[in-house]
Formats: sequence, C-alpha cells, structure tokens
Amino acid sequence: MKKFVLALGAVAAFAAAANAQTVVTDTDGNGTFSIEELTAAYADMTAETFAAIDANADGEVDADELAAAQEAGTIAE
Repeated sequence: MKKFVLALGAVAAFAAAANAQTVVTDTDGNGTFSIEELTAAYADMTAETFAAIDANADGEVDADELAAAQEAGTIAE
C-alpha cells in the first residue's frame, strides 16, 4: 500500500509539471520583454533565439511576438 501511495504521488507530481506554463515577468513594466526578462524565464534563451522571436527587430518582445513564438514551438509555453 505504501508503494502504491508513493507511486501515485510521483504520477501526480509529474502530471502537474507537464501542465505547468512558463511565466515571463515584465519587471520594468514597459509592456514588452527584454532579453534579460526572457532569459529569467527561459534559461536557454540565446541572442539568436531572442532575435528570431523579435519579429519587428525593435529589441523588445511584445505579447503577440511571445505568443507567436510559443505557438510555433520556438520556445515552450
């Protein structure tokens, strides 16, 4: 019984992790995300990935660009 409870707990923890979404925080409150803000949420963010996400090349990623990158699989949701 003890093993069953432990296994059930492990499955529940795995399911919760699989459904978790990455949260990106606009720490400076300017309405867009800098490479530093995205790197805080996505540890593997590179300058190249950031540039690919920044569709209008303004040096910031807005909510639409972030959503498009997530939908395209460029970054995780």
